[in-house]
Amino acid sequence: MDWTLLLVGAFFAGLVDSIVGGGGLIQLPLLLATFPGMAAPTLFGTNKIASIVGTSLAAWRYMHRIRLNWTMLAPAACGALLAAYFGALTVAIIPPKVLKPLTLALLIAVALYIFRRKEFGAENRQQEHGRRDHLLAVFFGTLIGFYDGFFGPGTGSFLIFVFIRLFGWDFLHASAAAKVVNLATNLGALAYFLDHGQVLPQLGLAMAAANFCGAWAGSHLALTRGTHFVRKVFLCVVTLLILKLFYDLVF
Repeated sequence: MDWTLLLVGAFFAGLVDSIVGGGGLIQLPLLLATFPGMAAPTLFGTNKIASIVGTSLAAWRYMHRIRLNWTMLAPAACGALLAAYFGALTVAIIPPKVLKPLTLALLIAVALYIFRRKEFGAENRQQEHGRRDHLLAVFFGTLIGFYDGFFGPGTGSFLIFVFIRLFGWDFLHASAAAKVVNLATNLGALAYFLDHGQVLPQLGLAMAAANFCGAWAGSHLALTRGTHFVRKVFLCVVTLLILKLFYDLVF
């Protein structure tokens, strides 16, 4: 089978995902269309192999260029890792499509909120965070981690929105933090899929190499162009996610 389209898709998925998340909008539908008769958990697992490499690179590049609040991120990432494992477990039990209407509604709400508030995420207003903020970080990290292991579309977008709305970070810092938590969710979900043999290893590794190249290009763009660029890409990706989910529900 010719993997060219899958590899090109993995490159662009890595590019978009490293900036604001949403790479699954490209990568997973391509896998589902290429292997229509294959079990969904196997394709989800293969998608995670490809995604985790690009996410790791993006997280590493951000960590070396941007100062991150690890007292907030570390507990959130730990909760996300564990929750993603159990989220992946439910893929074989509950059809992920049951979450599509809720995901669509949440993404529309996020998009409308950001379109209306031009100043949202424009400046980094980080301050000292108390116990309440740390608990909120763990709560949302765990909640979104489970969602990513179970379904996934919009994970990066939801994380970025939470970090800006609750903690006052700008789009660039929120995107960097989202990559760290998203890396944890990918690790948790992939651990489950690998443990149960639900992957296509050769295809996953080939797509991972393409995703890696895309993630390098995307993280470079984000770091050099800054917050306003990330905001524009975020809104484009969220709009595309809304259109994709709406199409899936209607047609």
